[in-house]
Amino acid sequence: MEESAPKRFSLPVVISVLMTVVPLLTTSLLTAWAINHEKMLREMPFEWWLGITLALTIASSLALTPPTFVALVYGYFLGWSSIPMLFGMNLGAIALIYISARYLHATSIRAHLIQVYPQVGTMLGRFYKNELRLIFFAKLSPVLPFAITNLFFAMAGARFKQVLAGGTLGMIPRTVLAVWAGKEAQDIRYLLEHPNEGLATKIILIVLIIVSTVGIGYFFKEKK
Repeated sequence: MEESAPKRFSLPVVISVLMTVVPLLTTSLLTAWAINHEKMLREMPFEWWLGITLALTIASSLALTPPTFVALVYGYFLGWSSIPMLFGMNLGAIALIYISARYLHATSIRAHLIQVYPQVGTMLGRFYKNELRLIFFAKLSPVLPFAITNLFFAMAGARFKQVLAGGTLGMIPRTVLAVWAGKEAQDIRYLLEHPNEGLATKIILIVLIIVSTVGIGYFFKEKK
């Protein structure tokens, strides 16, 4: 009998796995660094925060820093004044991921999947008719990774304007909640080690998860 050839993982699959594992490591490292350098961060000029935001935009597009984690830190040190920078960071990261997806041969991958799994073509056709809605509900969920969902929509062929609009609208509640939690926190160590502490925060997170799940579920159950 001939030995079967070893299975090869496609580049998007490998990247998706890395985008899930790497943020866990970087978040732990950044948490330890922020705790040990709290005084320096508090005294840092606002202009420096702008430069850091630019660097974090690139880092977020590479799945190195989850935007919600960044929003907690920004909320703790800058309060509500950090909102414009965070929205700018989210938009920039979404754009970078969308552009990067062009180098992963998204069109050929979609064509291959449709050929092997015809139902994929049906799902994509439905997706193109409801792009904004599905993107919004996916980005609303606190449990779906930022970079992976953006990469998925880009690889699926979503229009750039729809990805930006749906991504921005969906990220607003999560970003505002994280900034509020950071602003109200008294200790950065406790904040970063227990980001979802507090009854109000837990209730809001549960509501966001339920709304997101129902919205996405409706898309998959919707008939032609």
